[in-house]
Amino acid sequence: MTATDFASLPLDAATLANLASLGFTAMTPVQAQSLPSILQGRDVIAQARTGSGKTAAFGLGLLHPLNLRYYGCQALVLCPTRELADQVAQEVRRLARGRDNIKVLTLCGGVPMGPQVGSLEHGAQVIVGTPGRVQKHLAKGTLSLDGLNTLVLDEADRMLDMGFVDSISEIVGQTPTRRQTLLFSATWPAGIRELADRFLRDPVTVEAAEREDRPAIEQRFYEVAPEQRLEAVTRVLYSLRPVSCVAFCVTKQQCQEVADHLVAKGVSAMALNGDLDQRDRDQVLGRFANRSLSVLVATDVAARGLDIAALDLVINVELAHDPDTHTHRIGRTGRAGEAGLAVSLVAPREMRRALALEDRFGTLPWLPLEEVRPHSDRSPLAAPMTTLCIGAGRKQKLRPGDILGALTGDAGIPGDKVGKITLFDHQAYVAVESAVADKALQRLQAGKIKGRSLRVRLL
Repeated sequence: MTATDFASLPLDAATLANLASLGFTAMTPVQAQSLPSILQGRDVIAQARTGSGKTAAFGLGLLHPLNLRYYGCQALVLCPTRELADQVAQEVRRLARGRDNIKVLTLCGGVPMGPQVGSLEHGAQVIVGTPGRVQKHLAKGTLSLDGLNTLVLDEADRMLDMGFVDSISEIVGQTPTRRQTLLFSATWPAGIRELADRFLRDPVTVEAAEREDRPAIEQRFYEVAPEQRLEAVTRVLYSLRPVSCVAFCVTKQQCQEVADHLVAKGVSAMALNGDLDQRDRDQVLGRFANRSLSVLVATDVAARGLDIAALDLVINVELAHDPDTHTHRIGRTGRAGEAGLAVSLVAPREMRRALALEDRFGTLPWLPLEEVRPHSDRSPLAAPMTTLCIGAGRKQKLRPGDILGALTGDAGIPGDKVGKITLFDHQAYVAVESAVADKALQRLQAGKIKGRSLRVRLL
């Protein structure tokens, strides 16, 4: 047994068996360095990026001391966005499969309070939420943290950036003094140290090295005139023809301008901004995750929590204001052992930001925009998949298997033509290859899913 085997940890047999069934073999660096201290009940501050295995580290830690007979909140995970909270909750549920009667509940804004209050009345040992909504439930008395064992601050640097310090302080003020606090952050600005000094007791510090097999991300910088920016984005996309790309902008207005321009040029693109209601936001992110949308145009705050396993390209439509944000942006590509590529468009007024990047990365690879050649394929940049929206979801007891069965059974769609299936409370999204989308739609509209005729439409 090596020090990176999960069996080297004081975990129960059911948890170890579940980890094996999930394909968890050896611990990642952040898990190996943090889990022994976390399982001892120590406070931990860890530098770890998305994709490093940090969620499993704190997830196993918060599940370890749970009292399964007590249905009050024993662990609270605070995240900067609903999308990240949903991902964390799903992962904790997976990690908890080996043990019975563990309930994980998300408390996030953008959805009504009423159903959340009802769920809280039934009890949940693990709460994953955003600071604002957790704060509201505490103020209304619908959530109590009196029995809290473990507090996790996930992506703490972004929560600071988004102005959640006061909310976090108020929440921490309502937790027991004798709690374990785990702080995870991709970067360590001064504010993180101040946060750790305020809320953590004698913490163990973990700086997990990047995995050796993580490929270097190739960066390319192009100087452009402001009026060239939109056409330069189009030119890069049609040259590289990525299946999946995030284009980062600085403002919501810039996002919409870029998205509108790309759509007019035949690119499958949509903007993600703070003005979208939660249903529309879920729809945009769902379509991007299931590859029925090729280009997501987003601000840094809007894209926070986005975790796409195989992102071909990141485009910085405008340079980020600081090197940490730039590093986080480009870190979205080059995942899962794949090569990563990040293209940055830089107008003259952004040169001061470029100099700050040179201090971080060394001499930047500047290239002339004229070298971005057209691809031999001149067809519109359409997404490979199309999303069908079904008018039922979890609340109607719909399961992914029901949808897959309807498509591959009566509808006659080959299973390898069906992509990701995503369930929400009252609707579901299923991706199918674009070539069979019309056939799938017609068959589902004419047939039944789980014995019921449901409304189905193309997004």
